[in-house]
This record gives sequence, structure tokens and C-alpha cells, in this order.
Amino acid sequence: MFDHVKFGVSDYAASKAFFLKALEPLGVSAGSEGPPTYGVELCTKAKASLCLYQTEEKPAHLHLAFTAENRQQVEAFYRTALEAGGKDNGAPGLRPHYHANYYAAFVIGPDGHNIEVVCQEPEA
Repeated sequence: MFDHVKFGVSDYAASKAFFLKALEPLGVSAGSEGPPTYGVELCTKAKASLCLYQTEEKPAHLHLAFTAENRQQVEAFYRTALEAGGKDNGAPGLRPHYHANYYAAFVIGPDGHNIEVVCQEPEA
């Protein structure tokens, strides 16, 4: 549905480092990059990307949910996101109030964004 989503961050270097480390288990890497006011494109082999850029305005808090192929990727994201400086906002686990196979983890990242990784497939 999306080609890319671009949003401003208050500390470009810190946000770039956080997102690259936290999303590494999902195969996310830096694509194109320009000066901080243009930013960096974070992407996988898929076509959609997330773009970060430096802004002087206070960024609005976002809830960003990324798809994991399996539950192990959800757990790996959670570990690496905490190692990268994220704050726990929900350990890996089932969220049956969404549906029976909704397995997700949540971390608060730079600028207060709620970063979620979810696998919606039954356990393999």
C-alpha cells in the first residue's frame, strides 16, 4: 500500500543508529542517504521504506508496526531494540485481544515513538 513513509526526528544520528540496529533482525538496512535534512531511507528487499530526516520541530509520537516473518524475529527485534537504547513497552508475546496469532513486541524509541514488530502467523 505505501511506497514510503517519511518523518522528522530530533536527533538524526541517534535515530538512524537506533532504527538500523533495532530493525536489523528484519533485514532492514540503509538504502539511499543524503544530508540529515534529507535523511536516510531504511528498507528491506520489499519496495516500501521508512525515511528519517532531521527536523527542528518537535516530532509527533508515532506508532510504527513492522511485519516479522516469524516469532523469532519478533524476539530478536525486542532484544536488539533494547540494546540500542529503546525502552520496554511490551515484551514479546501473544496479544489475543487482537486475534489468536497476534505475536508482538513493543519498544519506545527515540522521540517517544512506539515501535512494534508483529508476526500474525501461527507458531511454526
